[in-house]
Amino acid sequence: MPGLSYLTFRKQEASKGVYDAIVIGSGTGGLSVASILSQAGQRVLVLEQHFVIGGYTHAFQRKGYIWDVGLHYVGQVHIKGTLLNKVFRYLTKEQLEWAPLDDIYDRAIFGDKEYVFPRGRKNLMSALKEYFPTTEDRASIDAYFKLLSDVDALGTMYYAEKVLPPFLAKFFGGLMREGTLKYSDQTTLEALKAITKNEKLIGVLTAQYGDYGLQPSESSFYMHAVLANHYMEGAGYPVGGAPRFAETTVPVIEQAGGAVVFSARVNEIVVEGNTAVGVRMADGTVLRGKRIISDAGVVNTFSSLLPQDIIRKHKLDDMLKNLTPSLAHMGLYVGFKETFELPKCNYWIFPDVYDHVANQHAAASLDAPLPVAFASFPSAKDPLSQTTHPGRTTAEVIILTPFDWFKKWQGTEKHKRGEDYEAMKARVAEKMFDILFRAAPQLRGKVEYYEVSSPISAKHYVGHPSGEIYGTSHTPKRFRQTFLKPYTPVKNLFLTGQDAMIASISGGVMGGVLCASAILKKNVIWTIQKTIKG
Repeated sequence: MPGLSYLTFRKQEASKGVYDAIVIGSGTGGLSVASILSQAGQRVLVLEQHFVIGGYTHAFQRKGYIWDVGLHYVGQVHIKGTLLNKVFRYLTKEQLEWAPLDDIYDRAIFGDKEYVFPRGRKNLMSALKEYFPTTEDRASIDAYFKLLSDVDALGTMYYAEKVLPPFLAKFFGGLMREGTLKYSDQTTLEALKAITKNEKLIGVLTAQYGDYGLQPSESSFYMHAVLANHYMEGAGYPVGGAPRFAETTVPVIEQAGGAVVFSARVNEIVVEGNTAVGVRMADGTVLRGKRIISDAGVVNTFSSLLPQDIIRKHKLDDMLKNLTPSLAHMGLYVGFKETFELPKCNYWIFPDVYDHVANQHAAASLDAPLPVAFASFPSAKDPLSQTTHPGRTTAEVIILTPFDWFKKWQGTEKHKRGEDYEAMKARVAEKMFDILFRAAPQLRGKVEYYEVSSPISAKHYVGHPSGEIYGTSHTPKRFRQTFLKPYTPVKNLFLTGQDAMIASISGGVMGGVLCASAILKKNVIWTIQKTIKG
C-alpha cells in the first residue's frame, strides 16, 4: 500500500515545517496536482481520509480476489503520443503501463439486440450505418459525427479560461467560453433530436451515458460529445490493475520530500483573513501549508470544510444552489475460482426500450427493470491478473441509483445497518446478477464469492455527500458556473479534480493539470509535451 498512516506521519511531523502545498484527498485530481508540483520542486502533503490511497482508482480485495471500484477504462492512454498518454507518463515518471481493451471495447445490449462500438472513427461510423442503413439514418449519423468534430475543436479556450487569473477572466472569460456554451447549453437529447427522429438511433448513440451518470434529457450535449470523442479510438486499462495509478504517483511525491498519508481526515480548512494557511485535522492538529488544494469536491469544500464566516462572506451557499449531485451508484463484485475466456470490453445493458428517459422514470420503482447497467471483467482486462491472482476470475456490475433509496441509513455504522439494509442490497443484487448473466451466461452457477456496495458505502469511503460517482451533475447549467475552476474566492485555496474540469478519471487528472497550471502560473501541458517524447 503506498503512503503512510496518519499515526506514523504524526510521529514524524514535528521536523517537517510548512509544506508548499497541502492537498485534501488522494483521488486522480489530488495525486495529479501533487505529482506535478513535486516535479516543480515543491514539497507536497496529500491527506486521505480513507485507509486506502487513490480515491476511485483504488481497489479492494476479498478472499483472494481484487476488484477496481472506479477506474474501468480510460480513452487515448493506450496510444503513444496522445496528450493523455503523455500526461499519465509524466505524472508517474513512465512507470504506469496500459493494456488496450479489445478493438470492440463497448457493447450495448437492448433486449436481445447487441450493438458494438469498434475502435476507430470510421469503424464506428460504418458499424452504426450497418445497424441503421436507411438514407435518412445514414445522413443523421454523418451529422452526429460532424457535431462531435465541432465540439472537439472547441475545448482549449474553455479550459484555458479556467486558469486565467480572476481579474483577467472577468475581461476575457465570456469570449473564451462562448463557443463551448453553444453546445453545452443544449441537452444531449435536444442536440440529437435536431438531427434525427429515430429513437432507436438516439438510444444507441447515447448508450454510454452511464460514463457521465446523467440520462440524455438532462445531460449537457457538450459532456456527451467530450465522452464520445474520448473513447473514439478505444481504451486502455492499467497493467497491474487500477491501484497502479496511486502506486506510481506516490513515489514521485515522496521523492521530492512530500508525503501521502491515509486515515487522515481533514475537518476544516484554516483561513486567516481571507487566506488559506492550513488544515485542522480530526484530532485537532493544525498542519500549515503555503497553499491548500481541495480534491474533496466543490460541495464539500464550500459547504463544510470552510469556516462559516468565509462561507457567508463569499455567499458560497448561493453558488452551490446552482449545482446538483450526480447520481449515486451500487456495485456488484463477483469472484469465480476458475478461469474463463472473457472479452476485454464493457457491456452497457438496457431493457428492451431505447428511450433512456422512460427507462429512468420507470426505475423509480424497485420492481422495474434497471434503466442501465455496466458489466465488465477486471481480470480479463489486466494482463497480469493470472500472475497475481492465478486461477481467479472477477466480474463487476455497476448501476446508477437515486441516493434516496438508501438515505435512511445515513450516519449508520458499517456492518451495523440492520437486516432491512442487507435485504435492500440483496434485492438489488438479484437484478445485477441477471445483468451479469446476460453479458456472460457461462458464469451462471459458478459464483464462489460476491459483495454488494451501496451509495452509503461510497459516501463512507470517498466522502461524497450523496454517494455520487461523478461529482456535480453535468447539466447545461453546470457549464455556466464560472466558479468551477481551480481558483476560489479564498486566497491560496484551489480546487482540483472533476469539479474543476469534467467527469471521469481523465477529467479528474486534467483537473489536476489545470490546478497545477494556475498555481505555477505556467502552461503545464506545454511542460509535459516538451518533457515526454514520443
